Amino acid sequence: MAQLRQDFPEFVKRQTAVVVVGPEDAPAFARYWADNQLPFVGLPDPHHEVLKLYGQQVKLFKLGRMPAQVLVDKSGMVRFVHYGHDMRDIPETAEMLELIDGLDGAQRLDAEIMNGGEPAT
Repeated sequence: MAQLRQDFPEFVKRQTAVVVVGPEDAPAFARYWADNQLPFVGLPDPHHEVLKLYGQQVKLFKLGRMPAQVLVDKSGMVRFVHYGHDMRDIPETAEMLELIDGLDGAQRLDAEIMNGGEPAT
């Protein structure tokens, strides 16, 4: 999360919200956020409700949740999902920023398709 904290201004430049979901309860999550001065949103998920919505895996032999990154566009459409195989299997920030940069064009194309091939206004 140190890298995410360091690169957070790049997400802000792209008008992108960063939400980190974790298995801890709210008090533990709040302490961690305060102790590490994290600038993005942290969402405690001790009952795995969000985990289940996005299909994040839990592997007991690997000590719990595997990392997952989900990129959701402004309309709420999931555009990218990465499910890690271990705790180090996380896409680089540069890869995520590149995906975000490509969303604007993809959203325009989706709008044209929905508009019968006419450019979206």
